[in-house]
Amino acid sequence: MTSSTNGEISKTQQFKRILQSKRLEFLMEAHNGLSARIVEETGFHGIWASGLSISAALGVRDNNEASWTQVLEVLEFMSDATHIPILLDGDTGYGNFNNMRRLVKKLEQRGVAAVCIEDKLFPKTNSFITSERQPLATIDEFTGKIKAVKDAQRDSDFCLVARLEGFIAGWGIDEMLLRAEAYHLAGADALLVHSKKVTPDEVLTFAKAWANKCPLVIAPTTYYSTPVEVFEQVGIRIVIWANQNVRSAIAAMQETTRRIFTERTVQNVEDGIAPVKEVFRLQNAEELLLAEERYLPKRRAWTRAIILAASRGNELGEVTTGVPKAMVPVSGIPLLHKLVSQFRAAGVRAITVVRGYAAEKVHAPNVEFVENEDFEGTGELLSLHKARDRIDGDVIISFGDILFRQHILNNLLAEEHDIVIAVDAMWERRRKRGANGYIDYITATRPYSLRYEEEDAFLAKIGPDLAVEKIHGEWIGLIKTTARGSAGVCGALDVLSKRPDFGRLRFDDLFNHLVGGGQRIQVLYITGQWLDVDDIDDLARAQAF
Repeated sequence: MTSSTNGEISKTQQFKRILQSKRLEFLMEAHNGLSARIVEETGFHGIWASGLSISAALGVRDNNEASWTQVLEVLEFMSDATHIPILLDGDTGYGNFNNMRRLVKKLEQRGVAAVCIEDKLFPKTNSFITSERQPLATIDEFTGKIKAVKDAQRDSDFCLVARLEGFIAGWGIDEMLLRAEAYHLAGADALLVHSKKVTPDEVLTFAKAWANKCPLVIAPTTYYSTPVEVFEQVGIRIVIWANQNVRSAIAAMQETTRRIFTERTVQNVEDGIAPVKEVFRLQNAEELLLAEERYLPKRRAWTRAIILAASRGNELGEVTTGVPKAMVPVSGIPLLHKLVSQFRAAGVRAITVVRGYAAEKVHAPNVEFVENEDFEGTGELLSLHKARDRIDGDVIISFGDILFRQHILNNLLAEEHDIVIAVDAMWERRRKRGANGYIDYITATRPYSLRYEEEDAFLAKIGPDLAVEKIHGEWIGLIKTTARGSAGVCGALDVLSKRPDFGRLRFDDLFNHLVGGGQRIQVLYITGQWLDVDDIDDLARAQAF
């Protein structure tokens, strides 16, 4: 019997092929579903479910302090997350032959391809801790466990790897060969020869004496500097990198946690750690979104985004000759594409881009375009008015030349007021004014505060000519509206569009009109973490943003 389905090769068959491979194969350690998926994505053909690493991840010692059922639960997540075979580090089998029989049954049910058991006594002690004092099981007892595994397995391709701990416990080559022969005859599909020496002498001596009677496996944790070609030359079949993932995770978490604790902020570590969207990708969050669209009843529409990208960006000089500012590459990716990716990462599905200058050069996947042929010398409201019929329901409106951290957009979307604008409270740190000296300073009902119990702040006035003592921040070019807020914006546009100077109006005219009519506009304060790309100096800063 095999566990293959739909004509696909089963995980047990995959592992057997690894054992039978004519070239040296490698297994990489994993200790949970996330690390297992990373191992598979990297390209490894198999996973070593390390007892040491699983114990460490659970916060207990590698002395069978985690029960076999707890290990089994971790394995189930690892197996569900991957399509490649898993070899479980099964310690001593968690008991006697009867425990082994039940373990095999449960492993097969969860799609685990193979188990490795070692010839020590239960409860086990890690091989690198006081190893000379660790007694070995008798040959008869251990061969009984091997036979129990082979009799209990339902899948003929399920494999058992017998791990010899004789070198660890201080025995010589003769005892190792004696045990190896017995384990092989009892039905072991492969042997793992373990050593704690810093050179591979013991395992190489054994491999030469064993002469490939069955596949050999090693875990060069202590003799890691040995070139793998040395193992290949003596016929080693599989090399296991046994604990490097959990150790690297520990080092990374210690450093990140230390910095956050010392610096009292996460701002300085964010660029050096995986973005949240990478966590979502590894979790396969996209599949759930597609499933929700298929299976859940249709409720409210997804938030729409409108990106204003009609201007050339004259301040960038030759950079925008024939190419609009929104398509200027930052670290190899056009500004517009970065914005679109951020909106999609926040769950925004429908995206409209208003383009004007060199419209044929403005492109992005799966977005809708609206044309503004009157872009030259006009203000932002004319571009927004071109997309007026898209201002419906929940909407995000954004300039097409800004960069910002994802949390700013996420926080904006989480606010419940009808109109919310993102405002940088650290406006004094900015080294320059906006394009052509124009910048949208704001005065609010209260300044920025670190006190979270403060009431929400609301816009009082916005414009480039506010008195310094009245400035509470700088609007960064991001707005969020609910359905009611969108209706208010559309109503204001309808009124303002009748003015003879409408083509020159900007967003401060829109906001001040709304506030003057009694509309409350919430101010969501941020503290930096954004950049507008107006000129060459901005573009240089953007490359390192």
